[in-house]
Amino acid sequence: MYTNKFGRLMLGLHFLKTTAVCGVVHWAAGRSGFSWTAVCKQRTLWLRRSTCREMERRSLLRHTGSQSASQTTVDPDELRRFQSLACKWWDEQGEFAALHAMNDLRVPFIRDNLLNLHRARHPGKPLAGLKILDVGCGGGLLTEPLGRLGAKVLGIDPVENSIGTAQLHSSFDPDLCERVSYQVCTLEELSGGEEEGVGHFDAVVASEVVEHLADVETFAFCCSQVLKPGGSLFITTMNKTNLSYVLGIVVAEQLLHIVPSGTHDWEKFISPVDLERLLESTGFSVQSVKGMLYNPLLRAWSWSDSTAINYALHAIKLSKQAEDSGLHPEDHTAETHS
Repeated sequence: MYTNKFGRLMLGLHFLKTTAVCGVVHWAAGRSGFSWTAVCKQRTLWLRRSTCREMERRSLLRHTGSQSASQTTVDPDELRRFQSLACKWWDEQGEFAALHAMNDLRVPFIRDNLLNLHRARHPGKPLAGLKILDVGCGGGLLTEPLGRLGAKVLGIDPVENSIGTAQLHSSFDPDLCERVSYQVCTLEELSGGEEEGVGHFDAVVASEVVEHLADVETFAFCCSQVLKPGGSLFITTMNKTNLSYVLGIVVAEQLLHIVPSGTHDWEKFISPVDLERLLESTGFSVQSVKGMLYNPLLRAWSWSDSTAINYALHAIKLSKQAEDSGLHPEDHTAETHS
């Protein structure tokens, strides 16, 4: 579910721009009888099925009323999958290697955007005074570095064993005891609580989470609930394109076995345009969208002009007055989606 953060193990494939992709596909073809035509046909069938399901879901929503926080974002299949991987979060050579490497991009992305909004300077602890919620935190791979930057961070995850791993790992660093905490719960459960509920956080982080949710609309609604007006939402996820299907599922899972088969469901991937539209309908203003690429040979991430596979998004929760008047923050300008 949210925790399915290791989905990125393959993606981006820095050396696989369009020409290189053909090289990988042709290499795979020679080894396993891979057929591009068959892949495209399978992908088309998936897309048609997804469209039908979406139409049925929207029809149901029209008859049952507006979106409610009582719906769940948790996918039971994802929950079971990450339960079995909970002890492996801090193995930098294992299933989550790409997530460890992703910190080189996502931590500065979060830090710099927050510093642009919050001008206070705390030498050595630039995020001091800020409260951050890490949704689907897994073993705390992103929670800990944000805490070391001075923020008070709460990591939440529905997988109890993952939270246990996160708590154990952070306990070895006395510097984190005052700033990092964990809780076994879902985002919707937290947004309905009193202590850590409505309007509590300066930022919400959901890295490698959205593509594993059962309900993205409920997720967006709950993020808005727990954020303060003007608070930031940071998301990294996968685009829904032919390229992400081929590299993220066919090549990475079925051919090269970079990650276990079944890790991703292409039907859950979401394009930057669709995600931006959903967030803006929930009271957010999207500030920037940046493409990300992963090189599995170097185990390194880099920013890219293309969002065709992976991307990072920063959005701000509008104040009630700004939302009603249709105004958007002018500090940043959303970048063009590639």
